Amino acid sequence: MQLKKINPNLQKALIENDLIEANEMQHETFSTIKSGADAVIQSISGSGKTTTILLNVIQRMEKPVGESTRALVLVQNKEKVMAAVEQFKKLNHYTNLRVFGVHEKGDIDYDKNQISLGMDVNDMFSSAGFNMNTIKMLVVDDIEEMLRKREDTIIQRLSMSAEKTQRLFFCSQITERVEILADRIMIEPLFFEMED
Repeated sequence: MQLKKINPNLQKALIENDLIEANEMQHETFSTIKSGADAVIQSISGSGKTTTILLNVIQRMEKPVGESTRALVLVQNKEKVMAAVEQFKKLNHYTNLRVFGVHEKGDIDYDKNQISLGMDVNDMFSSAGFNMNTIKMLVVDDIEEMLRKREDTIIQRLSMSAEKTQRLFFCSQITERVEILADRIMIEPLFFEMED
């Protein structure tokens, strides 16, 4: 992908996975996300939101550091967790970031123990029991669906626990509830609306 100052190891993995051309969303949001700014990104389903999330997480995290989780990616359900972890492993081939997927149907004690061993990225449905102060990126995919399920209090609590973090919302539609939550927990959020 031709993105400005992309990590060469990430670039190599993208090419090997036939992700050669960046789409409009990836072009438009890459610099903003790389800068650490908060953002709400709207694009239709199937437009590459998950790929955009993962390539930006890998770009920002760069390499394994310490024993604390540095990126938290919230997705809707077990299937999305598993798909995101699988795709992450492909794109992460040369950066060796540690990733762990947690979902509501897992063993919470086992999950907490694994997380405490040190993960760079967590793909999760919901979370509890680990240090949020080390989180540098809090990303919520399909935010409008999570808000429809009344999970805004979970997202707010996680956001408040992670003081110095970048907050990113990805959605298929920017609803009034998405805007309200963004204004409540983000610092001067930027809004991106991709064409169909």
